Amino acid sequence: MSEQITPEIFDHLVDLAALELDAGQAEYLRKQLNNQLKAIRELEAIPLGENIPISLHGVPYAAAESAALREDEWHLYPDAKDILAQAPQLENDTIVVPDIPHTTLK
Repeated sequence: MSEQITPEIFDHLVDLAALELDAGQAEYLRKQLNNQLKAIRELEAIPLGENIPISLHGVPYAAAESAALREDEWHLYPDAKDILAQAPQLENDTIVVPDIPHTTLK
């Protein structure tokens, strides 16, 4: 991937994500994303030998040194009304989530 995120593509992504950015914030974020893409492309350009597995990374991992996985436990929250009171919209003690407008990508 050699192309950059153009202002048009960025505006489309901002619309899909339903973000509210002023012009300065949008341009700053677009430049930062392009810088990250540039860094990814530079990392992709590093030649790796065929004998290096794709999952190999620089963090040593030994199962014996890792903490055991904990069991999942379910605990009833003392007052669910405290949680529901934080929701912007409720209907019959159920959080209402608005539809997010979307378009079909080409």
